[in-house]
Amino acid sequence: MRIISGKYGRRRFDVPSSFSARPTTDFAKENLFNVLSNLVDFEGLEALDLFAGTGSISFELLSRGCKNVTSIEKNNAHAAFISKVAKELKDENMRLIKGDAFRFLKSTEAESFDFIFADPPYALKELPDVPGIVFERKTLRPGGIFVMEHPASYDFSKLPFFDQRRAYGAVNFSIFINNEKSGLEQGREKAHE
Repeated sequence: MRIISGKYGRRRFDVPSSFSARPTTDFAKENLFNVLSNLVDFEGLEALDLFAGTGSISFELLSRGCKNVTSIEKNNAHAAFISKVAKELKDENMRLIKGDAFRFLKSTEAESFDFIFADPPYALKELPDVPGIVFERKTLRPGGIFVMEHPASYDFSKLPFFDQRRAYGAVNFSIFINNEKSGLEQGREKAHE
């Protein structure tokens, strides 16, 4: 696993060969972050990495300046690997939660994030439900970006907040931008009416 850019750029970590996780390829990750860098400045953002796997995206987000990253991973070995890499990096801005991503989403009424990445296992039958849950639970803040990695067989383009789809080999990303206005913005608009 390689961190592409930022303060940990070019650092490599050996993922155990026994892992069942399918990490986002370096090629796909690099292209995705090239697209995202035109949409968002990661500096100071609060991010959520659902189905974190090896933690590859979490560490990329930390490297690019996110204020904090919450990683959700239920597999014991994968969570232990994420914890080990975080310790090696000596980065205090990562919160690892060993648990189920759906349970986390359903219990986070008070928590919201500026940036969310989800890479559920491609065979997961609930995979198509993830975007709906993220938006129903208001987990993504107004103005925030949600990226869903998925196989080519899924089309999320009819969902609210869908912005674009990018494909890199067999890896597909659907990008959503929450264009709802925050309470502060709504208050300012009313004041100017």
